[in-house]
Amino acid sequence: MSTEQSTTRDNHAGDRGATRILVAEDEALIRLDLVEMLGEQGYEVVGQASNGEQAVELAKELRPDVVIMDVKMPVLDGLSAAEQLHEAKVCPVIMLTAFSQTELVERARDAGVMAYIVKPFTADDLRPAIDIAHSRWLELTALEAEVADLGERLETRKLVDRAKGVLMTQLKLSEADAFRWIQKTAMDRRLGMKEVAEAVINGFPTN
Repeated sequence: MSTEQSTTRDNHAGDRGATRILVAEDEALIRLDLVEMLGEQGYEVVGQASNGEQAVELAKELRPDVVIMDVKMPVLDGLSAAEQLHEAKVCPVIMLTAFSQTELVERARDAGVMAYIVKPFTADDLRPAIDIAHSRWLELTALEAEVADLGERLETRKLVDRAKGVLMTQLKLSEADAFRWIQKTAMDRRLGMKEVAEAVINGFPTN
């Protein structure tokens, strides 16, 4: 299996095509349904895991673009696995859940989960969650690269989120495009993203 997996990874090195996804779900029927839906939508499923520990190992080996993982998993639960992947900065995690309790959402956020898919799901639920997770992951890595201090990074992220809301309303941008606007403006003007976000919030002209 490892030979096939490493080949998949090597082949992708020069391939900017399909988003590479690792699926982690202990119920085989749900896992197979999810894999089939992803394939039909043009995604490349590079690996499958049936427990949280296996998911972490495969993600570290295969370096997928996204991991879609169930909350309740044997050996290591999904949230703990997501936390390990977040701390290791491997890739964004989307959580599969049948629940929507506030406590679960808060714990998932603390574990670095980037998006959710609630069961029962359809093919139409997948792409928005994958897009959100990917764009939020890019934001997170960009902020980490710019701001070393964790406290300051959290403050910057809050300001950037507020500024994105302003830009999405004023310029009719998507969340991802609003972040790219902030990032590009910061680079063009040789400013930090925090400074640009504050300027947007305070009424800096965006046209």
